[in-house]
Amino acid sequence: MTTARRAASLALAVLLAATVPAQAQPAAEGHPPLLHALNTLRQQGCDKGVSPAAPLREHTALSRAAALVAGGSKLDDALNSAGYRATRAAQISVRGAAGPAALTPKALGRTCGTAAQREMLDVGFYQRGTQTWVVLAAPFSPPAAAQAADVQARVLALVNETRAKPQRCGNQAFAAAPPLRFNATLAGLATAHAADMARYSYFSHTGRDGSNVDGRATRAGYPWRAIGENIAAGQMTADTVVQGWINSPGHCVNIMSPAFTEMGTAFAVNNQSSQGIYWAQVFGATP
Repeated sequence: MTTARRAASLALAVLLAATVPAQAQPAAEGHPPLLHALNTLRQQGCDKGVSPAAPLREHTALSRAAALVAGGSKLDDALNSAGYRATRAAQISVRGAAGPAALTPKALGRTCGTAAQREMLDVGFYQRGTQTWVVLAAPFSPPAAAQAADVQARVLALVNETRAKPQRCGNQAFAAAPPLRFNATLAGLATAHAADMARYSYFSHTGRDGSNVDGRATRAGYPWRAIGENIAAGQMTADTVVQGWINSPGHCVNIMSPAFTEMGTAFAVNNQSSQGIYWAQVFGATP
């Protein structure tokens, strides 16, 4: 790794460390019988022939959210009040059974499929008499600051794997293109724009100062003959963000364009922003 690349990766790691508030961690299980019953259901499935879902872990914040839902709160409001950020969440309420008996396929009925959703990893419970409330969630789990350089390298590798084969971007066909190389200046541009979007909770190629990627590149002293930018928000991994760009014709064109020879990528996280995590990918070529 070059000195410039190490510096860019370090800057990205510092940025991430400063913008990722800790989300409450799972604590000791508060409802072991309920958790066991629900995980047994996820192992056995609601219908024959369905593969098992991963076991859930009880999260104290979700149990607080379940209590708030039982008190009449909407699910999103309950999650916010409990301090839990989810990428997806669902609630279940069951009447007429107490204890683990409330979490059998028969008792859950049509909501059994919700309880068995594979993307859900955390759960919280609240019981009152013969009524049970369950909140399930897929946690907001962005990459850690220490993974910044690895994520950056993974994006570059995935882009170059894509460029190595002919691709179709919407109605445009592209031949295989030469691999891109890492550029620290482009990585710095991506870092700055991703950080600005995360800090001020917006999603746009146009910065708050009215600049676009060509102007920002010129301002940074990058002598471009070709420049382009992809952005994304909400994706948790390098693989999902690159696949999203490939599936979008305009972003795919940037990835496959033979006009570009180098690239830099960054992401920034702000748990208080609308999307939580923001990505920027800047492509370029010099004369």
